[in-house]
Amino acid sequence: MTSDKNAISEVSLEKSPDKPKIDDNVAIDVKFSITGAFREAFNEKNWEKAYNNHDNAFKLRYGVKLHTSGLRKKEIGKPIETYKKVALFWTRNPKLTQMGEKKVWVQISKNFEPFIPKNQVDAQQLLLDFDEKIQFNASDLGVGKHKIGAEIHVSWFKHDYAEPFDETVNSKEIEIEVTK
Repeated sequence: MTSDKNAISEVSLEKSPDKPKIDDNVAIDVKFSITGAFREAFNEKNWEKAYNNHDNAFKLRYGVKLHTSGLRKKEIGKPIETYKKVALFWTRNPKLTQMGEKKVWVQISKNFEPFIPKNQVDAQQLLLDFDEKIQFNASDLGVGKHKIGAEIHVSWFKHDYAEPFDETVNSKEIEIEVTK
C-alpha cells in the first residue's frame, strides 16, 4: 500500500427545488468519495491475495445526517445509517477478471442488493463513491433563509489490503430559502 492516508473528500450538497414553498418536500443529494491508500489498494492483485488468506468479506459502514446551522443544530430528515459489503469469490468467467491467470472477483452489495462490476474501476467507484438522497418537509424548517449542512461518517476494520479507518467530516453549508 502507498503511504497516502484515507480521506472522505469531494463532499457536496445539492438541493431541489431551488426555492421550496412551505408545503413542498425538499430533497438534498449528499455526494462524497473515499480517496487515498484504500482506493488504490482495492484492486485485483490484492483481492486474490486476500482471498488466498481467507479474508473474503469487507464491510464499509457509513452514515449521513443533515442539520441546520446555528447555536442549536437541529437534525432534519431521516438520517442514513447503512453499509456496503464486498464479497470476494472465485470465478471461471473470463469476462470478469482482467488478468488472464487471476480468477478472483468481487460482488458489492448495498442495502442487500448485489452488483457485480465489469472492471476494477467500476468496483472502486461502486464501493467508494456515494450519492445519498435525504428528503424532508420544508415546513420542518419554517419560512425564511436556512443554512443546511451534512455530517458524514465512514468506518471499516483492518483487512489484508486495508488499514482500519474511522472518520467523520462536515460539509460546507448550503442555503435554502423557504417561501409561503
